[in-house]
Amino acid sequence: MVSLQNRRHRFKPSYNNMDTLTIIKRVLQILIAILLIVFIFSSIRMKKSFSNQKLLADNIHNIESNEDNQINTSNENNIDIDIDSNIASENSQSNEQKNESKSTSINMTLLGDIMCPTTICKDAYNSDSDTYDFSYIFDDIKYNIQTADISIGNLETTFAGSSNGYSNSTKFNAPERLATNLKKLGIDVLTTANNHSFDYGYSGIESTINYLDEADIAHTGTFKSEEEQNKILIQNVKGINIAILSYAYGTNKNTIPSDKSYSVNLIDKDLIQKQLSIAKSQSPDLICVSMHWGTEYKTEPNNEQTELVDFLFDNGADIIIGNHPQVLQPMEKRELSLPDGTKKDGFVVYSLGNFLADQNKPNSRSSAILNLNITKNENGKTNINTAKYTPIYTFKNTTKNANQFRILNLKNLISAYDAGYTEDYTPANYATFKNELTNIQNILGDEIK
Repeated sequence: MVSLQNRRHRFKPSYNNMDTLTIIKRVLQILIAILLIVFIFSSIRMKKSFSNQKLLADNIHNIESNEDNQINTSNENNIDIDIDSNIASENSQSNEQKNESKSTSINMTLLGDIMCPTTICKDAYNSDSDTYDFSYIFDDIKYNIQTADISIGNLETTFAGSSNGYSNSTKFNAPERLATNLKKLGIDVLTTANNHSFDYGYSGIESTINYLDEADIAHTGTFKSEEEQNKILIQNVKGINIAILSYAYGTNKNTIPSDKSYSVNLIDKDLIQKQLSIAKSQSPDLICVSMHWGTEYKTEPNNEQTELVDFLFDNGADIIIGNHPQVLQPMEKRELSLPDGTKKDGFVVYSLGNFLADQNKPNSRSSAILNLNITKNENGKTNINTAKYTPIYTFKNTTKNANQFRILNLKNLISAYDAGYTEDYTPANYATFKNELTNIQNILGDEIK
């Protein structure tokens, strides 16, 4: 039998085990408390961090907003500056354009006598179609004329109609087809006062005028009425108004009826003064006068020519184009004094020789395409800046049966020959071309630049 003491001893609590449990419990409580503290502390820190981040973000946003505002303000300022710059630039360009629009420059091409002898008529005739075509003659030099702003030549023949025959013995008459070929070449104006104007009488003058009108070529020098005679031909070229007049020394003893005295402008100082006065009253920018004068085959002007040049300049002419001598004569530029004391440019070429002809006298086959560069400035003053020329020569190739005639650009041809492009030209032709070029340059003189 177990004693009560032993039983009590058996059932007595173990204080060691209880202490261990208590310790564990306490440890767990401490750990939980620590974790709670850590959690609370972490939460506080996170909240603080979040608040700081938000504040930082707000600050950054504010900074960015300020920067954006600054940028936008800067851009707006830049836009304003750009707009102001653009406006200023546009205004500057506009002013420049206005100034440019007030200043105009043109090129005026002047040509010598245009004749159509029987030899050239026959050469241009096509028997199969019974028509004439002179265009091939100008192939080498058409560029020099077509690129000008205005081209002026002197027509020393009539277009009196086929019923009168085409001849060049003592009376000149050319196929009317020549008129359309000249228009296609680029000739804008033909002066018609010359010693052959009245070869076929008044009817020949009427017919010539009619054919020129059909070809749309402006003309002056011969007329169908007194009213037309006193109506000054004025050509507007890019805003520059050019008055053009034409006079001849005579009509080869062909008598002009008194009731048709208006039909040809003759060199008469009273008539010239009257028409120059009419021209000036219309305030053109330039007055250009064609004069059929001088001594044939002389390369220097005679006393009458030089005296008439002074007379024409004194009465308002700006440009004087001489023709009739069949050969070239010199050119010169002058400074002219006006009644009000101001100065202006004046230019004269005493003779431009033959543009189209078939003559054999010395220098009669050579000529020049004369080009004047003219400017009207913003003040309305017109200046003749330069006078340059293209030496030309009417060549007849007798080795061909048709299309023998050709007006050659001498400088181009000589350069091509030197480079080996001889075409149909012989060494003798080449020597002639070089000699003619030298003669042209010696007679006309240096270009005015």
